[in-house]
Amino acid sequence: RNRMLTRIYGCAFPRKKQLDEYLHLLEEIKKRDHRRIGKELDLFSVNEEIGPGLILWHPKGSVIRRIMEDFWREEHTRAGYDLVFSPHIAKIDLWQVSGHLDFYRQSMFSSIGVEGQDYQLKPMNCPFHIQIYKSRMRSYRDLPVRYAELGTVYRYEPSGTLHGLMRVRGFTQDDAHLFLRPDQLDEEIFSLLDFTLFVLRRFGFDRYEIYLSTRPEKFAGTPENWEKAEEALRRALDRKGLPYEVDPGEGVFYGPKIDIKIKDVLGRAWQCSTIQVDFNNPAMFDVRFIGDDGAEHPAIMIHRALMGSLERFFGVLVEHYGGAFPVWLAPVQADVLSVADRHIEYAREVVAALRAAGFRAEGDFRNEKLGYKIRESQLKKVPYALVIGDREVAGRQVSPRRRGGEQFPPMSLEEFFEALRKETKNQER
Repeated sequence: RNRMLTRIYGCAFPRKKQLDEYLHLLEEIKKRDHRRIGKELDLFSVNEEIGPGLILWHPKGSVIRRIMEDFWREEHTRAGYDLVFSPHIAKIDLWQVSGHLDFYRQSMFSSIGVEGQDYQLKPMNCPFHIQIYKSRMRSYRDLPVRYAELGTVYRYEPSGTLHGLMRVRGFTQDDAHLFLRPDQLDEEIFSLLDFTLFVLRRFGFDRYEIYLSTRPEKFAGTPENWEKAEEALRRALDRKGLPYEVDPGEGVFYGPKIDIKIKDVLGRAWQCSTIQVDFNNPAMFDVRFIGDDGAEHPAIMIHRALMGSLERFFGVLVEHYGGAFPVWLAPVQADVLSVADRHIEYAREVVAALRAAGFRAEGDFRNEKLGYKIRESQLKKVPYALVIGDREVAGRQVSPRRRGGEQFPPMSLEEFFEALRKETKNQER
């Protein structure tokens, strides 16, 4: 018999410094693994009794998600979007018209029979937004129409590909669809690039890899419309002065797209934002508007996601910050720590005052040593610990201690509130 061969993989480095840097990177990746931090900080979980790839958001993770969603809604409203909601399933005929059954069937769950009619868990939100647009005829004066939804979608992913929050079977897209006239396409894409980079910067991401993904081998629509869409995306990138690479054949089946991969603190690139031009769905669903000539004209559609999915974006945030979120995102902004039982009454007042002022605070009133409580607060990565002892009770003050160990002299509650507001406001810019 022939001897069995063993394949061995390895990495070689010309200098020891490069090897040390690589080993340090591997350690950092391990320390920042969102699955480990998510468990340590009690942010989320996956339960096998519920099913793989389906996320349970725990209270502290839900606080961060709510902050993300509130920011997203406020900024979209400010930018002229209408917020909408759509159901989680629809008749399978809808997905036949959209082309998903022909081009995307392998990523969809099995259909559901209801009273002799097949329904489908939605893998996308776009057909629903199209139907909202088509609920009445639009004038050229109404355009662009911008619909935005935090819509939960469901896609079949083989169990071997699932990975924490990064690849799941049920997730919420920060989805938007824009309906516009042909003469509005260039300006709308340019504005979308500005809006996308603004949102990413708010969460601490200012380094990107940008790709222009072109027509795949299997596509819907005409080559002429694909060329028009690709050129519109290219012009917007050039006008914005953003460096990008062409990614041949990586567009979605209905149109080309701009993909923006954000780089985390370790320099890793993550696919999140996308801007896609679609001539196909408007044609398939007969999406039209009345022009200034009184005749009907086909509308152009843009699909757009800024975070991609809340789950993946949150996972990237966890690893980017290592769980030590900035004050404005932290699920708990301040821990109030009593030194002894006689300090608990005032410590409770401090917690109540913080919450009344709009801050997220918790109290640790256990009969434990102060050093133990401080270490616990640091392990939970809470930005501030407020120590309450005899001096603080007597002076109606607090003694703040920053997450990294920096200590501040005693100050009044009002002074701490003002400092916290200032820090939060600076981080939100």
